[in-house]
Order: sequence, then structure tokens, then C-alpha cells
Amino acid sequence: MSAVAIKGWCPGALRPMRSGDGLLVRIRPHGGRLDVGQAARIAELAHCYGNGLIDLTSRANLQIRGVSDDGYLPLVYELSQLNLVDDDPESEAQRNILVTPFWRTDDETNALAAELEQALVASSLDLPGKFGFAIDCGTQRALGDASADIRIERDESGQLILRADGAERGRVVTHADAINAALGLSAWFVQSGGACAGRGRMAAHLAAGARLPDALRGDARPVRAMPTPAPGFYPQGALVGVAFGQLTHTALVALAGSASGLRLTPWRMILAEGAHELPRCGGLVTRADHPLLRVVACSGAPACREAHADTRALAAALAPRLPTDVQLHVSGCAKGCARAGVASITLVATRDGFDVVRDGATRDVPALRGVSGATIVANPTVLMEGP
Repeated sequence: MSAVAIKGWCPGALRPMRSGDGLLVRIRPHGGRLDVGQAARIAELAHCYGNGLIDLTSRANLQIRGVSDDGYLPLVYELSQLNLVDDDPESEAQRNILVTPFWRTDDETNALAAELEQALVASSLDLPGKFGFAIDCGTQRALGDASADIRIERDESGQLILRADGAERGRVVTHADAINAALGLSAWFVQSGGACAGRGRMAAHLAAGARLPDALRGDARPVRAMPTPAPGFYPQGALVGVAFGQLTHTALVALAGSASGLRLTPWRMILAEGAHELPRCGGLVTRADHPLLRVVACSGAPACREAHADTRALAAALAPRLPTDVQLHVSGCAKGCARAGVASITLVATRDGFDVVRDGATRDVPALRGVSGATIVANPTVLMEGP
């Protein structure tokens, strides 16, 4: 590591991304979990080498923001001492694994996640940067709405199944053959033309007409999905929301001090293992009915160089003024980094104001174009009424 490798749009620890506030360094915790020592040290490093802000991504990763060029190599060295850095950027890029935060020690989740990590690093697969896996082996599915291309779940009888995202049913597998089957499904995706120029997703590939071979198909129906998680107490600990998915280093210290470990989630929430009280610190959301839980916003300007507006200021102003059944996505540009899917209202910042998309995503045709943020704040009903 003799120089900063700044390339691509999917950052890592070994392949950071330059943003408006400095380098963005992404950490992929093994098994989706940090022990308290790792969490506390990450907070210190974010304060020392970054601007003290830490993002929690929809991939259940952490991102240290505002890292300087001079601070980058010392930061990566310190992260490597915490076993949070891969051997090379290629291994890091392959290790996109979501793990349900509601795992138990006896449900095979941890073992499967560790085995899949090792298998991916050892494989020669050339998967797209956003291609990912979900290990969701509880008695209810927790990650059904989270972004993943290959899923290891359970069926209605409790057996493990392997399911391609976009397929309604999956193939029954055992623990012993689940990882090889997942790699086989990944290889089929690439060989059948699912990947092109570093991009490609399983559900889109199947929707375009690709047909799974008989050996990779199955008739097992996945177990039902659990309701969308909200802040509160669970058998594994306390689930706490993170406003706009961004923590201060002091909030991360507070979380680490309340738990025996931290489990990261794709919902911009953190599960504090064994916590019997909800930690209280600025930026943490502990109420299940908090308006900020219905709002998604990217970093926006000036933190992101691509953004045309301060997205989070607008989102925070609108959150308590929208109906409780409305979900709002405010995006600084058309890329939609904070949310790829549909929202009740999506605001896309442009040079001319905000485009308003109803029941759609950032690239859908807007109902209104070029509406100013001041107009929206003064009259939020414009988002739901009109042409």
C-alpha cells in the first residue's frame, strides 16, 4: 500500500472513494458484527483520521468519512490491527455478505457466513461490485427486502434453502453443501451473461429471461418474512436507529459501552447485543414511531461532490410534516445511492431544483420538475397533489 487507490464507485478500506469531505473508507465487519473493542477503536480512529462521522450503509457496512490523504495509510494500518482489512482489494470486493442481526448461536448463521467469506476469497469468481449474498437462517426471514443476489434461508419446514434473488422458491441444501451450491449459482450467473462491465444483478437477470438450470432450481418456499424491524428490544438485545445512517464517533462509543457486541443491519440500525436499556445519544433513534425512520437521504452537498443540494436538512424538515404512511427519499442526484428501490415520494435534486417522483425511484419519470426546496417546506402537500 504505497498510494491511495481512488477508483470505482463502491468504496472499501483498500479502495477508498473521494467525496466532498475527503476520502470515504468502508469497513466490512466479518459476520456483520463488531466486538466492543473494535467498535470503540473505530470511533477513536474516525475522530483521529477522519471528521468524526461514520456512515452505516444499506449493506450493513461502516464508512469513516473525511479521511485525509496523509491519514489514509495510518488509518488502514490501524484497521488491519483490528482484523478489519482484507489481504487485497479483490478479496475485499468479493466479500459482500449480509447477515441477519437476529441470529442465535445454534442456528448455523455464523458458521455459514464465515465459510462463505473464506470460499469467496479463495474463488476465482469475477462478480460485479454490487453483487451480494444474504445469510438469513432464522425462523423468520429478516433480510427479504435487503439488497442481495443469492440467499441462504430456511423453508417452511425449517430446512436450509438456497434461493436466487428474483426466484419465488429455492433449492433445499444441507449445511455441508450450501456454500458450494452458492458458488455454483454465482458461477452460473457470470457464465450465463448476468455480469457486464462490472455490473449486473440476479433479479434483473432472471427478469430478462435467464432460466436457472435444473440443478440450481428448487420448489421449496422460503419461510415467511418478519415485519419490518423497528427500534426496541429483541431477544438478542436492543435495536437502535441511526438518523440518516450517520453516527458521530461519540455515539458509536456510547453504543459500544452499552453492549457486549454490535450487530450491523441494512436498515441503518444497530443491534446492541445484550443491552437492557436503549442507549441515548445524539443521532440515535429509539422510538419505533419516530418520523426520521420514514425518511431516507444520502449525504448530499457539500459532503458529496455529485449532489446538487443539502438533502438531509430538507429531509429533516419534512419528516414530521408528512403523513405517517408516506416514505420519503431525498437524493442529491439521480444515482439514488441511499435507496435503490421505490418510495412513496422521491425527491431528486437537480441544478434547477427538485424533481418529484411519486411511488417510484430516482430514475423514474417525475410528476413535477424543478420545485425549490423552500416551496416544498412551505407547502409539503405539493409532493402528493397536483399533476
